[in-house]
Parts: sequence; C-alpha cells; structure tokens
Amino acid sequence: MIIKRRAFLKQSQQIGLGLGLLSVPVLFSACNEVKEGMDKSEEATKEVVKTAASPFKISLAQWSLNKALFAKEIDNLDFASVTKNTYGLDGIEYVNQFFPDKAEDTSYLKEMNKRAADNGVNQLLIMIDREGDLGNLNDKERIKAVEKHYKWVTAAKELGCHSIRVNAFGEGSAEDVKKAAIDGLGRLSEFGANHSINVIVENHGSWSSNGQWLSDVMEKVNMPNCGTLPDFGNFCIKRESGKAWDGNCIEEYDKYKGVKEMLPYAKALSAKSFRFNAEGEEPDIDFGRMIKLAREANYKGYIGIEYEGDELSAEEGIKATIALLKKYI
Repeated sequence: MIIKRRAFLKQSQQIGLGLGLLSVPVLFSACNEVKEGMDKSEEATKEVVKTAASPFKISLAQWSLNKALFAKEIDNLDFASVTKNTYGLDGIEYVNQFFPDKAEDTSYLKEMNKRAADNGVNQLLIMIDREGDLGNLNDKERIKAVEKHYKWVTAAKELGCHSIRVNAFGEGSAEDVKKAAIDGLGRLSEFGANHSINVIVENHGSWSSNGQWLSDVMEKVNMPNCGTLPDFGNFCIKRESGKAWDGNCIEEYDKYKGVKEMLPYAKALSAKSFRFNAEGEEPDIDFGRMIKLAREANYKGYIGIEYEGDELSAEEGIKATIALLKKYI
C-alpha cells in the first residue's frame, strides 16, 4: 500500500537527510555593534544596538511577465537577466509553459543555469501546469499525470531549484478529490524525494483554494517534501462553469484564513497583486496582514511576486509590488 511505502520513505528521509533537508535556507543573521573606545561606565549605560536581517527575501514569479513572454517580447532565457537588471532581485520562479518542451533538453537547461549564474540569480522553483490532474478520480489518468510530472522534477534538480509547484485538480466531491489528490501527490512526492525536490501545491482554484481542504491533504500525505505554496489571491472555490479557472467566481474562501491554514506546510509564498491605491497599497489584499501571518507561522524564505493587474504595466506593477513588500518586510 502507498501509506506503508510512504511511512518507510518518510522515516528514511528523516534519518538520512534531516528534517530540514528541503526547506528554503534560513535567512536570519544578527550582530551587536558597540562603539569602539567606549569606557566601561559609558558602555553600561548604552543599549547595545541589535539588528536582524529580515527572514524574507523577494523573488519574481515568471507569470508576472506572461504577456511579454507569450508575445515573444521576452525569451525564457532572458528571465534571469530581466529579473536582476530591471528589478534588482536575485530569486526567480519559472513557469513550465514558457519552456514546455525543454524539460529533458540538457543543453537548454545548462544555458538556463549559465544565464542565472551570470546574473547572480537563484533558480527557486518551476510552476507546472497542463501535465494532467493529480487529483483525477480515474486511477490510470491520475498515475499518467504523476508520471508526466517526473521530467519536471529532474529538470528542477538540474536547475538547482528546491521545488516544483503542482496543482491538485480533480472533478468530483471534496472527499473523492481529496482521496485522489493524496494518492497522486504521495506518488509524485516519493519520486521527488529521490531527487531532493519538494512537491508543493498552490491554492489554484476549486477544492485546492479551500485552505482547510488543502491542509488536510498535506496532513494525510504526511511527507517532509510535500508542502504548499500559499498565494495571497487565488481563493475562488466555485465558478459559474464548475471549472477551476473558467468563468466568473461565485464563491470565495477567506484569503487570510486560507493563507494561515496553508502556512504550516509552506515551502514558498506568492504575493499576488492586481492594483494599487494612492498610498501604494493593494486595496483588495492586506499585505501587512499577510506578512504578519507569515511571521507568526515562522515562515522564512522568498516571497515571490506575481503581478496580474491591468491598470499598470507589468514593469510598473512589479515595481509597485516590490515597494509594498519592502514596506512590511
């Protein structure tokens, strides 16, 4: 049974690799600075200045530039350079749709590595779409979807990423899709563990945008390399079409509740933004509250910008999101 295999694998990972194997590196550092030449009496009356680096860094999700990428105005290989030279960021999150046939192209992946290294950029993860539903109720189709993700696990390993982001889609009742997703994610996570790659699920529509549902899936999979990627904005759980993405949203899960429920399993975090008011705030998403939730959950690592607005250009929107994140982190 999968549960038995999974329990054995989990135990092996914890012994051989350590519980913190696949988490994003801790970014804390602290120092005490005392003025030289200060005599003992003066030193005793002075408060030692303590400074601590933020536990967060900012990365750029490739989807923020999706219009330019789809229009071929920017090439996937240019993403590292654009991120560093236009936005001053050192972390990137790929989307497989922009190099769909390159997962097994070793020379192409090496060029991606070279471009990232040349620009001093960390390749963090690959967001995977259009490779089948890991929560498909049909056993054969679900296993087929799992196997179609394998090449992206090995590509992520080649690029030095820590994770692939997947979808827990499936059509059926909450309980039926949950059962299927636990199986599909468990199978893929077993493969990912053999390559030191996390398999992380984003709230990406339908049942996956129900924070309680997704956190329960994580608990049931119960593997150290299976986690979440909480997105600040994707909490539509029901659309007119009945699909995860097509049509108008008619039921939405509380975004703050959802992020809080997903954060204990988070290995990445996505700062969705659409528009900004005169004060530079996102009027529909309280960034201050989201960052507070991340701090309270002891999340440490990159927060990836995913700007999807129309009122500002991609460049303006990304820069506005950077400024808003810096305000709170």
